[in-house]
Amino acid sequence: MTGVAYAAGGGAAGGAGGIASFIPLILIFGVFYFMLIRPQQRQAKLQQQFLNELKNGAKVVTKGGIHGTITGLTDSVVTLEIADNVRIKVSRSSIGSPLTKDGAPAPIQKAGG
Repeated sequence: MTGVAYAAGGGAAGGAGGIASFIPLILIFGVFYFMLIRPQQRQAKLQQQFLNELKNGAKVVTKGGIHGTITGLTDSVVTLEIADNVRIKVSRSSIGSPLTKDGAPAPIQKAGG
């Protein structure tokens, strides 16, 4: 009767089989972490660093697509000049990226890399 118990997975080797069945799940989580979660965290860190380094006179584009020059900064509000004597106030977190010399949004990258 003990032969049937071993065949059903209830024997001494049954514990190792349970752990081995989780290996594919662990591998899938590892792939998701290194391919999706970690790069997204890195990008969020770079975006936060960019927002902390904003200064007057910088040309930026908002996440809504408004291009302007920063004329005023507070902890949570940025004043943008979008045309001559036309200023708007936007949330600091709504600033998307800096503008290049030709007016195109520049990707946010690490300083020095």
